[in-house]
Amino acid sequence: MRTVFIGAGKVSIGTAKALIKKGHEVVIIETDKARIEELSEEMDCSFLQGDGSQPNILREVNPAQTDILYCLADSDQANVIASLVGRSLGFKRIVTSIGDPQFEGICRELGLEDTIIPSRTISRYLEDMVGGTENVDLSAVIKDEARFFTFTAGQEDAVPIKELKLPAEARAVCYYREGRFALADEEAKLLEDDEVVVLTHSKNMASLQERWLPKPEQEKSNDSVAIKDK
Repeated sequence: MRTVFIGAGKVSIGTAKALIKKGHEVVIIETDKARIEELSEEMDCSFLQGDGSQPNILREVNPAQTDILYCLADSDQANVIASLVGRSLGFKRIVTSIGDPQFEGICRELGLEDTIIPSRTISRYLEDMVGGTENVDLSAVIKDEARFFTFTAGQEDAVPIKELKLPAEARAVCYYREGRFALADEEAKLLEDDEVVVLTHSKNMASLQERWLPKPEQEKSNDSVAIKDK
């Protein structure tokens, strides 16, 4: 698997080192030349100096051949912009990190489905520890061809859940209304802006994305690829 990281912060480096150890190909985009020189002494991966939110920089890491683009810079705005640029360039999957929860709704509206809020994840983990709850790793539950898909309900989706006409092997399992969790009873009527979570077979992901996610303009580029090695 080939992954690209924007930003050489602690999360990026920790994740990159783990992936490298497992034999995956890693590229790190970082603006600070001194930081790159420091990391190149200890990491067996490729580095590219530049602003990861710039199209000309992202083109250099070969979007078509990259499995995941991690946008983990220190700036929420930079991560959102990089994610949108990356999507327009054809990256297969993009993970967007945001520190300020007020950007979460914007990310949903923009169709950035893999948005993470590190502080929230840590807070929930610590809260569960106090309550004596064992945290379950989703990777231990979502196996084989099972996948989660989330979408924000529009006006046309303001119907009882059973009328969503989901494909076979797909079920709405829960939804969030104004941030509050509710199980997806088939008779429950969705409202506009509800965030719906669907458990589905992987074969349905393309049709679900086609129905509920924005359709970005794909830039066609035959530019040559030039990865700057360490």
